[in-house]
Amino acid sequence: MAILVIEDDPKTGDYLRKGLRESGYAVDLARNGADGLHMALEQDYDLVVLDVMLPGIDGWQVMSALRAKRDLPVLFLTARDHVDDRIRGLQLGADDYLVKPFSFTELVLRIRTLLRRGVVRETEVVEIADLQLDHVRHKVTRQGVNIALTNKEFMLLHLLVKRRDEALSRSVIASQIWDMNFDSDTNVVDVAIKRLRAKIDAPFEKKLIHTVRSVGYMFSENP
Repeated sequence: MAILVIEDDPKTGDYLRKGLRESGYAVDLARNGADGLHMALEQDYDLVVLDVMLPGIDGWQVMSALRAKRDLPVLFLTARDHVDDRIRGLQLGADDYLVKPFSFTELVLRIRTLLRRGVVRETEVVEIADLQLDHVRHKVTRQGVNIALTNKEFMLLHLLVKRRDEALSRSVIASQIWDMNFDSDTNVVDVAIKRLRAKIDAPFEKKLIHTVRSVGYMFSENP
């Protein structure tokens, strides 16, 4: 698999190139937007990791020009952490958006997910039963009632919803949400699920988060 990294910070660019190569990918590095766009259009890459704040042509412009001619997975990796920035990136056609500083393990997991599923972009708003999840705006409602979630709670719900009707083990949840190997003596997943249920399920008659005995948890309207 070939990855193009477009990153102007020398230290970050070199770190990404070295780490991704050690993870088994063929990696090219462009240090400005113009070179990155040219390489992305002229060469055959499986995925692009793109910064926003680039000299000359910025990441927004690269994304727009690239999407007009090619349809390959793009992951924004940027210090721009406002919700409006995330919305703009995804609306321009990016497949994922990760904010700096970042966990390299999480970056690799996200890259693997994008490469595995190919170019299948997620609908901005997912509706299941009476629940609506807007993953771009980080907004959740049930029966029209806004539900305030912490960042980790939203990530956990988003994971469960994305893989609805699938029993997820505690180890899978721990690795995806907390970037940690699950220890049977650790109850972090169970505590987080309990808190999420208190907000998502407790006030409503229909329950959507279900315990799967000896496995973990599942999000489904048909348990």
